[in-house]
Amino acid sequence: MKKSVQTLIALAAFGLSTLLVHAQPAPKILVVDMAKLYDSHYKTEEQNAKLRGDEQKAQEELDRLNKEGNSLVEKYKDMVDQSNNPAATADAKTKAQAESNKMLEDIRRKKSEVESFQTNTRNSLQQRIKTFRDLMIEEISKIAVDVAKRKGATILIDKSGPTLIGVSNLLYSDMSYDITDEVLLEINRDRPTSPPAATTPSAAAKPADTSSDSPKITLPGVTPAKKP
Repeated sequence: MKKSVQTLIALAAFGLSTLLVHAQPAPKILVVDMAKLYDSHYKTEEQNAKLRGDEQKAQEELDRLNKEGNSLVEKYKDMVDQSNNPAATADAKTKAQAESNKMLEDIRRKKSEVESFQTNTRNSLQQRIKTFRDLMIEEISKIAVDVAKRKGATILIDKSGPTLIGVSNLLYSDMSYDITDEVLLEINRDRPTSPPAATTPSAAAKPADTSSDSPKITLPGVTPAKKP
């Protein structure tokens, strides 16, 4: 009986030691701010500078198109005045009326050209931003994971974004577990010696509205189309 008890104890001790050998180590959780890393990356600053330059060129082209359109509107008004001039002959009024109708069609085409330019420019800028952001997040994520692994992390959490109910994904963390600054040094290691002028982070997230502060073409007797 005593031998059986000793055997059971030995088996239990062996089983416990086996479990301990195969048990997973305690997790090491680190946190990182992906939004800060994206906004502070030198490539993001370069992209912002390029976007600002392209937005400026788009605005200049939009101003040119609007100027042409507004010139057509003024000519249209002159034709309408001539067609309604009581001192003009019947032939002159008829000719002025025909010219005003033709001018109105030109104005409609110009307005359509302006709206198409605005829409195409906006879509192009937004697509460029999305493509760049996706590539950068992939690149930054890889570097962040590499840094976390070197520090022995088993879990890496991004603390920058809110949940579906608007609450931060991370309610609290000890700053000693935050590797954002360390990753930031890593991703900017190859930063050019002459970086572009600093730009606001929001410039890469939202393109400027190319229709702002520019003259608008108003079609006589036609309700302006709403922006898409």
